[in-house]
Amino acid sequence: DPECSNLLIESMAEGVFVLNETGEITLWNPAMERITGYTAQEAMGRDCTIVAFSSCLDKSCPTGTAQCGIYKMGAVNSKECWLRHKDGHDIPVLKSARLVKEKDGFVRGIVETVTDLTELNLARKKMEELRRRLGEVYRLDNIIGKSRPMQQVFASIKAAANSEATILIQGESGTGKELVASAIHFNSERSNNTVVTVNCSALSESLLESELFGHVKGAFTGAIRDRMGRFEEAAGGTIFLDEIGEISPYIQVKLLRVLQEREIERVGDSQKRKIDIRIITATNQDLQQLIAQGKFREDLYYRLKVFPIHVPPLRERKEDIPLLVNYFTELLSEKTGKPIS
Repeated sequence: DPECSNLLIESMAEGVFVLNETGEITLWNPAMERITGYTAQEAMGRDCTIVAFSSCLDKSCPTGTAQCGIYKMGAVNSKECWLRHKDGHDIPVLKSARLVKEKDGFVRGIVETVTDLTELNLARKKMEELRRRLGEVYRLDNIIGKSRPMQQVFASIKAAANSEATILIQGESGTGKELVASAIHFNSERSNNTVVTVNCSALSESLLESELFGHVKGAFTGAIRDRMGRFEEAAGGTIFLDEIGEISPYIQVKLLRVLQEREIERVGDSQKRKIDIRIITATNQDLQQLIAQGKFREDLYYRLKVFPIHVPPLRERKEDIPLLVNYFTELLSEKTGKPIS
């Protein structure tokens, strides 16, 4: 029944329009009026370039219906593109089209449907925003974790970054203490300046002293020129002293003086030099046990432990394993160019 068909087309939420064999619009339903801003009276007798679809059949919309690829393909199925609203702004739409033919192959025209994707696109953006925010919750710089222990670490990092307190990061080997130190630095006001890392267990006492404090020419055999130490190199930034539990009693005394007075002396020099640095230390040892054994100064321990952060081992945050697996899988896929499932 033609009357029923017209009522159905007029009541549809999707836009529907019909072109005759010469490419003129002969039907323009109310949904098309709403989507495009053109009334049926304005659209009738014109061709579909009135709304300037951004693409048809994977290419730009031709200047006229006669050149339209629909005549060769016979159909366009659910293609996302844009149309130009009467007011001049673009509307995201999903477009489908069909040729209408007689049995003898004579083309009677084209029927096209248009679905407004504006609301769907807004929903997509909201979903992307939620995913992004979820990613922020589960990640801080290069540290990944959704478990309660890691959320506590994230909160501690943010709090530490907003202060100038000396930080002591404690945790087993491989738990990511250096990542925590970097996150504190790069989220602090010192982020534009350098972060210097020193592994205190890798050097002997004399070498560590020279490494940290620097030396002047002639201070010892081989000191052929003045050398700036790592404390001075970190000026305005952060120094990260890893494996702090390994330093000798002599270096402990010198470090305590740095924390108390914020100044250093190069080896072989009597000149005191002021330093402006943030000090972060880390250890995988139980410093209180070392204190009980007489191997670590208690006064230094409390100077270092102004803001303690405990980094849990993976066995205490097993719910983070899927996140880490996904992260490393994507990283390897990107590096190798191979999809990894």
